[in-house]
Amino acid sequence: MSDAAASAPLLEVRGLRKSFFGVTVLHDVDFAMRAGEALGLVGENGSGKSTSMNILGGVHRPDAGTMLLEGRAYAPQTPKDASRAGVAFIHQELNLFPNLSVEENLFVDAFPRRGVFPFIAPLFIDRRAIRRATEAVLREVDLAIKPSTPVAKLSQGERQLVEIAKALSRQAKLIIFDEPTTSLTRPEVERLFSIIARLKRRGIGIIYISHTLEDVLRVCETVTVLRDGHHAGTAPAETLSLQKIISLMVGRSIDQIFPARGKPPGAKPALEVEGLTQRGVAENISFSIREGEIVGLAGLMGSGRSELARMIFGLDPFARGEIRVSGVPLTNPTPASAMEAGLAFLTEDRRGEGLLMDFSVAENTVLASLRSLAGTLGFIDTRKVNEVSRETARAMRLSTDRVEDTSAKHLSGGNQQKVVIGKWLRRQPKVFILDEPTRGIDVGAKQEVYRIVNALTERGSAVLLISSEIEELIGLSDRILAISKGEITGEFARKPFDREAIMAAATRLAGHESFSAKAAPERVSA
Repeated sequence: MSDAAASAPLLEVRGLRKSFFGVTVLHDVDFAMRAGEALGLVGENGSGKSTSMNILGGVHRPDAGTMLLEGRAYAPQTPKDASRAGVAFIHQELNLFPNLSVEENLFVDAFPRRGVFPFIAPLFIDRRAIRRATEAVLREVDLAIKPSTPVAKLSQGERQLVEIAKALSRQAKLIIFDEPTTSLTRPEVERLFSIIARLKRRGIGIIYISHTLEDVLRVCETVTVLRDGHHAGTAPAETLSLQKIISLMVGRSIDQIFPARGKPPGAKPALEVEGLTQRGVAENISFSIREGEIVGLAGLMGSGRSELARMIFGLDPFARGEIRVSGVPLTNPTPASAMEAGLAFLTEDRRGEGLLMDFSVAENTVLASLRSLAGTLGFIDTRKVNEVSRETARAMRLSTDRVEDTSAKHLSGGNQQKVVIGKWLRRQPKVFILDEPTRGIDVGAKQEVYRIVNALTERGSAVLLISSEIEELIGLSDRILAISKGEITGEFARKPFDREAIMAAATRLAGHESFSAKAAPERVSA
């Protein structure tokens, strides 16, 4: 690559504007990037990131503005146009067919073909050519699997590498990564970053979208911040701090991410777990949570933290042990009996288990309290459902008041999480189990979730908080329990908390990935 080519922009976006139903969501957005570099695109949910990338990927067409790719006009009408031009989009929800093989996924819309005789049109799929091409691109991403392997048998990290291989097979010049690390373990994240570095050395441009700002600063040479559909600023990554980026994102300085707690926890235990054991999952786990107390559970993936939460709520079985809610034993718990006893469970998979994505906000909001909304004949009172849902939406500061018309899938991640929490509030639970309550949501939405968690404790609810972010545990918890391989390995009180001691207890076994904060104590997900 010549010096002139290296300095010329690979992509230029000028004055991009877009409206939906009369509401302007992009206001004359500009940014540019060079080949072989990574541009970080950050902003709160609703800032315009997705709209900008959907225009770039040919999903939407802009109302105004121009785009140049390698100095030539670029105006894709469809995603296929973008792909032909060399732009690949790797979505957070990977675009693969699990029932097909790796090689079939790579060539599903462009199978190489061959003819029986030179004068006959190539009607037959050239399986040999597919196999050779797939083997070549899999080597480029260090994925040692057979091309015939079904995608359903691959881990999330391996599937992501297949997506990258697919982009390389189509000679991509620019690859857009949308929240690529959300479902990956730390070793898979490191592997991804190594591949991205290799792609940049090959001259491929990267647009990296993520709420995890530490990763953005690590991967990218330049960072562009969007706020409310406007270009809030662009700067070299080396000149930016986490606080500066957050300030650009929200339009103000954030000195205190975690809100101050009100009254101290009560004296009575709301949840008591004694000797909970399940072979290979939990070993003699005992702890208690007082009314109005937040107890954090610190552990790595595979430590048994989510499994423990599921056992307490009756989703998974356990061999022996006792669970008591406000002193009353919960014998052979099921989700129904746990709910009746006063437990609420916020799953880590809000889209797959926490919400009915195609149903309205109103319908999702009342899922946990349908019986109380039924009339004498058992029919649901729709008017009452909408009334209750609107009250919940106001209490949760939801972005829409059209609860009966808006489906859950059209909400941002932060607002979806508010609906998941809100559906439990009408039951006034004694104990809230929160598993990764802020995963994949922006800094503003996180603060709203933290406010809601504090409000729960103010009314006397106990909270068991599971989080992969050590800052979140330290910022919210009254006490923190460390868990490793299904055993409680330490208990820590706010004196303040000793970060290193907590992480040492949670990582006591060699060979595990560390907490995301281990390498960088300032890590902030926004």
